[in-house]
Amino acid sequence: MERDTLSRFMSDHEGFHGTIKNSPQDFVVIERDINGQLVNGPCVPEEHTKRPPQPSQAAKRDDALKQSEPDDTDVLTEDCFDLNVILRPAVNKELERFTNKIRVRAGEKEKVELSLGTYPDKHQRAVVHRAVRYNFPFLQTLTDRSEIRVREDPDFNELASLASEAEAEEFFRFIDAKAPGSAFTFLPDDSKEHRTSVHHFVSRRFGKLVETKSFTDQQRTSITVRLRERSRQPKKRAIAECQEEATLYTAFTLRKENLETLEAISYMAAVLGVLPSDFTYAGIKDKRAITYQAMVVKKISPERLQDQVLDFKRRGMQISHVRPVSEPLKLGRLQGNHFDLVIRDLKPHGKSQLTELQHLVKEAVENVKNRGFVNYYGPQRFGSGSCVQADQVGLALLKEKMEASVKLFFTPEDGDDLQNKAKRHFLLTVPVHPRTTNSLRASLSSGNAKESLALMPAYKARERLMLRALHRYGSGQEGCIRGWLSLPHSMRVFYLHSYCSRVWNEAAKYRLQTLGFKPVQGDLVLWSGSEKRLKDTTEELNTPQVRNSEEQVHVVTSVEEKDEVFSLDQVILPMPGNSVKYPENVLGQWYQERLAEDGLGSSRFRVTSLKLNIPGCYRPLLAKPQNMTYSLQTSEELQGQSDQTRVSSLSVNFNLDASCYATVCLGEIMKCNLS
Repeated sequence: MERDTLSRFMSDHEGFHGTIKNSPQDFVVIERDINGQLVNGPCVPEEHTKRPPQPSQAAKRDDALKQSEPDDTDVLTEDCFDLNVILRPAVNKELERFTNKIRVRAGEKEKVELSLGTYPDKHQRAVVHRAVRYNFPFLQTLTDRSEIRVREDPDFNELASLASEAEAEEFFRFIDAKAPGSAFTFLPDDSKEHRTSVHHFVSRRFGKLVETKSFTDQQRTSITVRLRERSRQPKKRAIAECQEEATLYTAFTLRKENLETLEAISYMAAVLGVLPSDFTYAGIKDKRAITYQAMVVKKISPERLQDQVLDFKRRGMQISHVRPVSEPLKLGRLQGNHFDLVIRDLKPHGKSQLTELQHLVKEAVENVKNRGFVNYYGPQRFGSGSCVQADQVGLALLKEKMEASVKLFFTPEDGDDLQNKAKRHFLLTVPVHPRTTNSLRASLSSGNAKESLALMPAYKARERLMLRALHRYGSGQEGCIRGWLSLPHSMRVFYLHSYCSRVWNEAAKYRLQTLGFKPVQGDLVLWSGSEKRLKDTTEELNTPQVRNSEEQVHVVTSVEEKDEVFSLDQVILPMPGNSVKYPENVLGQWYQERLAEDGLGSSRFRVTSLKLNIPGCYRPLLAKPQNMTYSLQTSEELQGQSDQTRVSSLSVNFNLDASCYATVCLGEIMKCNLS
C-alpha cells in the first residue's frame, strides 16, 4: 500500500506497510444483532423455529391467556395495567429496581436496558407493552422477535424539560391510549417561544397521529393536542389484515464469499422467483471478504429456502439458522459487526529498520485501540466499480439527469465477462439520421436494451430490471425514470446516499485539516440525551448517527470552546440533506461551496420523479474499536532468525458499531490509504 500523505489521522505513530484481503479468509465479518450476539452463533431454540398456527382472532386471545407466564391469566386483557398480574414476581421486582436506577441516574449518557423475557403471543406482548408504559411513561419498550426490552425514553425526557414531569406522564398515557375523539391540554403557558417548542416537539414526534392547536381562555394561552381522525375502511382493513396474517417470512443467516450483499440478494431472488425487494437485511456487507449477516425473505417458506441450498452454494453462499418469523428485518437493526482480520507482508514505512517492526506494530494497534480513528466511510460505500462509482450515479440522479445516470449505471469495468459485454452492447451508439424523430431514436436504443437483456446474467437482477424497463419504455428521459422506478427503493436510494457519504468524507478531512483536533466555536456536538439515539436510527445509512432533528444537536459557543466543555468524540458532522443543520464556522461555508460545485443547493436532496427524499442526518467524527485483541505471527522460512526480524503477519480482532468501516480502522493503524 502507498503511504497516504493527504489523509488526517488521530494518532501520530509511524505505522507500517502490509496487505489486506489477500484472500477472503483474511477478512471475516460477522454481524452482531440488536442484542450484540453474533448471527452465526448458536441456533435459535427449537420452540422459536416452529411456525405458529394461524387461528382466529378470538382463538388467539384465548391462547394468549393460556400461554401467559403468570398464573392469574384470566385478567390479562388490554384493559389490565396491573404489573403484579401481568409480569412474574421476579421480573416485576427487577423492573422496579431498574426504574429506580433510571430515576437516580437521570441525565446520564450511558444507555441501559432490561429484558422482561420472552412472550410468544402477539396479543400478550401488546398487553405487556401497554401496561409497562402506563405505569412508567418514562420508559420505552421494544420487541426483538418475541423478547420485550425496556429502556429510558429520550422523548419523555425532552418533553419533561419543556413541560413538567407530571404533564409528560399524562401526555404519554394519552398517546398510548389512542382513544377516539380524545384530547389533551397542557397547562397555560404565556411564553410564545416556549409554546412553539412544545408544538414542534409534538409535531415532530407524533405528527402523523395528532394535531396541535393553541387557544386563549381568560387571557391565558394553552396548547391542546387532538388525535387525528382515521378514515373508516373496515372491509379493506379486514382484507389487509388477512393478507398480512397469511404472509410468510423466513429468517436466515447468510454466509457469502466474494459477493456484494445486493448481488447475493439478486441471485437468490432469481433462483427463488421473487423480487429483490422481498429480501430485507440490517446492513450491507463487504464484497472482498467472508461475511455473515441476518436476512429475512418474504413469501418463501423455510422448506423451500432449504431446497435451494445447493444452488446457493455454487455461487459462494451458505444459509443457516433458517426459521419462520413474523415480520421483515429493518435496515439498521444491528449493533454492529465483529471482524477477524489478517494483515500480511508487514514492512516498515520509510527508513525504519526491519528490527523495529514489532515495536511499530504494537504501538500502532495500541494507539488506535485507545484513541480511535476518523470515522470515514470506507470504499465499500461507493461500490466496487473502478471506472464509475456509485456516488457519481447518485449525483446525476440528484441533478435529475436521468439519461446520464443510466449511462453511468451501465458503464462497464475491465473484463470480458457476460455482464460487461451486455453493458458495452447497451452503450453502443446506434447510427441515426439527423432528422430522425425522438420516438424513433428511443425505439432504436431500446433494441440495444433488448439484446443486452439477453446477454445479462440471470442473477444480475438490478441490471435486468433496468434493461427490461428501458426496452419497454425506451431510453429517453421518461424511459430512464421508469427504469429507475423498476428497482426497489433501497437500491435507488443507495446511490444518493453514496454521494452524501463522499461529501461527508471530504468534510471530515477538511474539518481536521482546518480546525484541528479540538471542538471549536460553530462545531456541532451531541447535546443532552441525544447520544442515546445514535443507534436507534433505521434508515439506509445504517448508523450510528443522529436523525435530522435540530433539537438533538448543539452549536459550540466561544465560551464552551475556551473552557473545553466538549471533546472531539462528541463532534458530529452532517450528512447533506434537506433538513440538517450545518456547522456555523468555516466548515459550514465549505459545505455550501462544495455542494455548489456539484450544482446542488443545501436543500436539493429530493428527486420527486423517483420517489426519493434525503432528509440528512449526523455522523460522529470519530469511531473507536471495542474488545480489540491482536497477535503477531512469524513466517516458517524465518524461524532461524531473531524474534525482532521474523514478524510476517498481524491478526487483529475487534467490534465496530454499525456503519463504521474496518478498512478505515486498519488505515489508521497502518497509516495507509486502503481504498
